[in-house]
Amino acid sequence: MGHLITVATSLNQWALDFEGNLQRILESIRIAKEKGATLRVGPELEITGYGCMDHFLEGDTCLHAWEVLAEILKSDEAKGIVCDIGMPMTHKNVIYNCRVIIHNGKILLIRPKMWMANDGNYRELRWFTPWAKHRQVEDHYLPRLIHAVTGQTKVPFGDAVISTVDTCIGVELCEELFTPASPHILMGLDGVEIFTNSSGSHHELRKLYRRVELMKEATMKVGGIYLYANQQGCDGDRLYYDGCAMIVVNGRVVAQGSQFSLRDVEVVTATIDIEDVRAHRATSSRSNQAAEAERYQRIEVDFSLSDGLADEIKDFSELVVGKPAEVRYHKPEEEIALGPACWLWDYLRRSRTQGYFIPLSGGIDSCATSVIVYSMCRLVTESARNGDKQVIADARRIAGEPEDSNYVPTDPREFANRIFHTCYMGTENSSSETRKRAKDLANAIGSYHIDLNMDTLVTAIRDLFAYVTGVKPRFRVHGGTAAENLALQNIQARLRMVIAYLFAQLMPWVRGRQGGLLVLGSANVDESLRGYFTKYDCSSADVNPIGAISKTDLKKFIAYARDAFDLPILTDFLEAVPTAELEPITETYVQADEADMGMTYDELSVFGRLRKVEKCGPWSMFTKLCHEWGSFLSPQQIAEKVKHFFFEYARNRHKMTTLTPSYHAEQYSPDDNRFDLRPFLYPSRFPWQFKKIDTAAARWPDRSTVRAQEAHDKHAIQENKE
Repeated sequence: MGHLITVATSLNQWALDFEGNLQRILESIRIAKEKGATLRVGPELEITGYGCMDHFLEGDTCLHAWEVLAEILKSDEAKGIVCDIGMPMTHKNVIYNCRVIIHNGKILLIRPKMWMANDGNYRELRWFTPWAKHRQVEDHYLPRLIHAVTGQTKVPFGDAVISTVDTCIGVELCEELFTPASPHILMGLDGVEIFTNSSGSHHELRKLYRRVELMKEATMKVGGIYLYANQQGCDGDRLYYDGCAMIVVNGRVVAQGSQFSLRDVEVVTATIDIEDVRAHRATSSRSNQAAEAERYQRIEVDFSLSDGLADEIKDFSELVVGKPAEVRYHKPEEEIALGPACWLWDYLRRSRTQGYFIPLSGGIDSCATSVIVYSMCRLVTESARNGDKQVIADARRIAGEPEDSNYVPTDPREFANRIFHTCYMGTENSSSETRKRAKDLANAIGSYHIDLNMDTLVTAIRDLFAYVTGVKPRFRVHGGTAAENLALQNIQARLRMVIAYLFAQLMPWVRGRQGGLLVLGSANVDESLRGYFTKYDCSSADVNPIGAISKTDLKKFIAYARDAFDLPILTDFLEAVPTAELEPITETYVQADEADMGMTYDELSVFGRLRKVEKCGPWSMFTKLCHEWGSFLSPQQIAEKVKHFFFEYARNRHKMTTLTPSYHAEQYSPDDNRFDLRPFLYPSRFPWQFKKIDTAAARWPDRSTVRAQEAHDKHAIQENKE
């Protein structure tokens, strides 16, 4: 038997933090060697950080990456172990996304990425060129600073594999696993037994399952050991990379790291019998195909990954045999509790600010954002109790403790009171119910709470307009026009943004501390898609942890947090009717969000998925919904809903250009930054498309068989099942 201990890592790297990234890489190698590993795999572009974006085009970025690699090559940590390191590199004046395989101070192979991620949030083709010479290798001439360390002048560059004394290692880089003709197929047929995958894969709700199944299927078909390493954390933008390093053998997950964690370095290991791979491959059909497989060039290294002797195994209890543990998947509501919380912690500590500030309205969106911050405080105190030195040091600095302090955060409510500030900004249109809910929630989670009335400011702005123009705008319920009504609502909304930034800047000073607070936004993905918010109101903030999460999922999260975090006050938020409270309340009128929007939040989620994920325009959406909703809505009713959505979406699309940077969590996010690239000036009445819809709706038969309320209930049930 040939036993080997393999390692996959999750590192919380940060774009352009070369010093910090180096230390985390060395720490992961040190831990790997302590565990007896002979092969260590790190995440994609780990030296620079994955999210450098246009900085990859700068010569400095590649230069500093080489400098860091030189330090790794010189280090004692990198001796006696094969390491797979990620960095950008220029070869013949072309920039590539590369893996550098090193051993004992020498570079064995530079393997460039062949298939780029260039959809959704990814723009790799903007910075990198794919290596198109499959199964070919060229000489890469090393810079002088590397030559001075390794003594090498040139090394192999291209699509090759590493041949050790006892096995063969091949590289598959992130997106290459997701392509139809993945490299692991041909490598496996040519005798590669260990596949490394270094990834920069971000979190999306319900996404992990696909990633895991691809690795299981890959190794089940061709046999082999799959080492998956991933970035973990916020490395400087809207994405949270969700780690979950894995080791998969012959279709079985034998080791799994955490998906959400505050740790900067996480290492997962497994002790594997390489003969299991060979036994799995001993089938006739596989052997026939392998005998015809094209050859990869093998880069030989005089090093054995396995000890070759069973009696030298340190701990036979760690040997992978029998039925492995099941893969751990979080429910979507748990993902919301953990992912955005970890992202907020990284953003807070790396921005070196003193905490967060949020306008707490008493509604479910600002409630959800506040509970996510509370979840962050829970994770911080849990890590601190477990002795995480980095978390403790960051918490002390953020809480304003002196350098010689012994403070350790152990109570999430106490820590929240130090770093989280909530503020209810009431007007004459606010209700006592929302004011009480905001106060009770703040007390439950421990935030430093402020309760104020801003009517004097609203009146001052209104009177200023009346003084200058000679006319005084009125609300609709007082006889005003739609334009007057909307303008008066927007005054309140925009003043709240101004007040939020004033208090965020000065509250640390008020409490005898230095620095400022980050303002949190709380507009959800459905309201952003529909444009149901005021431009430059409280949706304008520094960051927004729920900006790509649907109202439906947020409600599920609140229900989960009520029980998991012991916050019974959240029941009041779940039972409350969503309202902006920007218009006067009368005996016959109370402002309600869904009535204002002209559509339900459940319908918005459907429209959003069809528009972005299914790539539907107005006509395609109409035809699809006639099939899906035709049993309870007539074609004319569906037509009106689709036209109303696209009209409101189109005329409000300009708001997406100023949307607060939001945690990316949903496939139908309308984020205009780079995920959902669309015009912001539309022919919003879509005359050609709407005419085609109207013609079809008038001609197609009505097959609906249930009443309107039953239709709504049935639609809601269908959404909850998805």
